[in-house]
Amino acid sequence: QVQLAESGGGLVQPGGSLRLSCAASGTIFTIFTMGWYRQAPGKQRELVATITGGGSTNYADSVKGRFTISRDNAKNTVYLQMNSLKPEDTAVYYCNKFLQPYWGWGKGTLVTVSS
Repeated sequence: QVQLAESGGGLVQPGGSLRLSCAASGTIFTIFTMGWYRQAPGKQRELVATITGGGSTNYADSVKGRFTISRDNAKNTVYLQMNSLKPEDTAVYYCNKFLQPYWGWGKGTLVTVSS
């Protein structure tokens, strides 16, 4: 059974940075395209960024140029470097596969951007 554990969230001022991590266990991590998702209060979960096993990346327009997704296949971990954070980036951030069926969702990590 695959388990996902996100970490690295917190409270940051607008313009600040955070680096999120997601550790996956119980699977052959390398073969999957992974994604970071977020869910803001009262809104649906949305896809933020994806990365293939080989390292090709894609980003939602709202984060392009500010966020960077990366992965360490040896550590079964995917990262999200978030720079120039805005209040509208406030959300719970999750990682999972890009393609359905999804693995069970982790608890996520809360990012709050506020002055």
